[in-house]
Formats: sequence, structure tokens, C-alpha cells
Amino acid sequence: MRSASVKDVADRAGVAVGTVSHVLNHPERVSPRTKERVLRAIAELGFVRNDAARQLRAGRSRTIGLVMLDAANPFFASLARGAEDAAAEAGNSVVFASSRHDPERESRYIDLFEEQRVQGLLITPVGDLSSRVSELKARGVAVVLVDREGDPELYSSVSVDDVHGGYLAASHLLQAGRSRLAFVGGGKHVQQVADRLRGAEKAVAEHPGATLEFLPTPELDVLAGRSVGDELLKRPRHSLPDGIFCANDLLATGMMQSILLMNSLRIPDDVALIGYDDIAFARSAVVPLSSIRQPAEEIGRTAIRLLAQELEDPEAGREHVVFKPELVGRASTGVLESVSRP
Repeated sequence: MRSASVKDVADRAGVAVGTVSHVLNHPERVSPRTKERVLRAIAELGFVRNDAARQLRAGRSRTIGLVMLDAANPFFASLARGAEDAAAEAGNSVVFASSRHDPERESRYIDLFEEQRVQGLLITPVGDLSSRVSELKARGVAVVLVDREGDPELYSSVSVDDVHGGYLAASHLLQAGRSRLAFVGGGKHVQQVADRLRGAEKAVAEHPGATLEFLPTPELDVLAGRSVGDELLKRPRHSLPDGIFCANDLLATGMMQSILLMNSLRIPDDVALIGYDDIAFARSAVVPLSSIRQPAEEIGRTAIRLLAQELEDPEAGREHVVFKPELVGRASTGVLESVSRP
């Protein structure tokens, strides 16, 4: 059975097709009596407007595309929720995609969203998107970088000072009396990981005698953290780090599982552990996890605001919002729960 069309509604209401269009898009132009007849016909026929066709004619939809690095990471889920809530308040919707740190996958999603004529794109890029963004903007697609900074002349952005976050994490371990630190994270090609490592290196450099070992992982998930933990625990006891900073809470969760299952070390007595993102699970872990908190939902909401500004005035100056992360200390580093704000 085919769906009712605008013409079907017009025939049922005894009006012109243009009148139905006015009721749907400009009801103030139609008399109350005529509007009532059209709305009654819509209800009787179960008519649903073809928004895709309307968007195609207008050249723009009410949809915003969000391409994030990893939809499985609770940090990005919270970020997406903030963006979705802010967009809904303005009568728009957000469609999500996950690049999984794959440039080709990222490119395909950008193509798809452009074909769907989205209002604009929010992107946490895998690599440098400068040339691609220039092409999109030339075709009228607004772009805002999320959780990353970029060319300040090319696009607006909202990010977190990850260098400062890494500094906070390592400093917390050092202040807890740890001196043999390890940083666990994905490859340095991931900008957020590189920045967090750089901050940790800065903190260690300020403490004579302290060391920092880099332990790379192929992924940034729980299994990767558990795997590097299993390998680390094969070492002689005297060569193990006494403080571990993981690039995100998923890695820290896997590391904690490995340490507790091997039952050879105690957290935090033998090794202090801190993560990054402060996802919901961090507080309820077997040993509550210290972490660096990012305002994920606020990042998403801010990205929508920046995109709205870009759409309203494409020639206006770019805005760059950088949030300061917070240290949340818990039992995994030997403290009662506390928040240190910048």
C-alpha cells in the first residue's frame, strides 16, 4: 500500500496542492477554517511529509553529521549525547558515525554525509583534514573540529588541553611518591595520545631521578590494556613501574583487570594507576579509578553552538574553545575521592 501524497491530502480536503504546502510550511498564510480541513485530511489519510524531498529542494537538511574516533568509547558516547541534546533544542538532529581511527572509513562517512546534504559536520579527525575541509567549505558545508585543534583560520574547534591533562596525571603519581612511571597508550600518531604523553614527560622532567617508560598499544580499548598488562607482569618485580598512566580509562580498566587477576601486585600499594576521561565506570571499578576528567557533554554542546555560528555567518572569524581537564583522585592512587580543578 502506497503512502498518501500531498495531492491525496489536497483532494480529500478540497483544496489546491499549494494550500497543503502552505499549511505544512507557512500556516499563518492559511485561514483557520481551511487549515482545519487540511489537518483533518492529513490525520484521516495518515499523511507523513517527505522531509528528504523537502531537504533536497532546499539544498540543506536539519541533520548534522558527527564523525568520532570510537563510538565504543564512553567518552565519545557522552560527547555525542551533549551534541544531540543541543541540536534537538534547535529542532535539528545528529547522525553519528565512527571512523575507528581509519582515515579511509572517515573519508567515506564524510562523503556520505555530504551526499545527504547535512547542515554541517562535526569531526574528530584521524589525521590532517585541512585540504578536505577546504573543499567542503567551498561547497557550503560548515565544519567544526571536535576534541582536536586545527588550522585556526580554516575552522572553529572545541578541544581539551591534553598536554595539561597528561601533566596533571603524571604529577599526581609523582606526588604520591612514585618515581618509575609508565605511560600506556596507542601510537603517537593519535594527537590526543601524543599530547597526553608530552604532558607526562614534562612532569617527569621536573622530578630528578624519575623515569617514564612508553608502552604502546595497537588499540585504545580494554583488551589492549589487559594485553599490555599481562606482558608487563612477566617482568621481574624490581623492573616493574610503580605508577602507571593510561591514555584513557578503557586501557586503565584492562590494566587493572590484568593486575588483579594475576594477584601478584596490589593497587595502589605496589602500583598506582590513573586513567583519562573519567567515564562512568571509573568510580565503580573494583578499585575506584583515579582519572583526568573531560567535560564530554559540554564539548558536544559547544560544538553545536560553534556550528550554528558558522552557519549563520560563514565569513565570521573562527572561534576556538579549549577546556581545562580536572584531576579526579580515587583509591587506585591511594586517595579518597577528590577533584582538583585548574
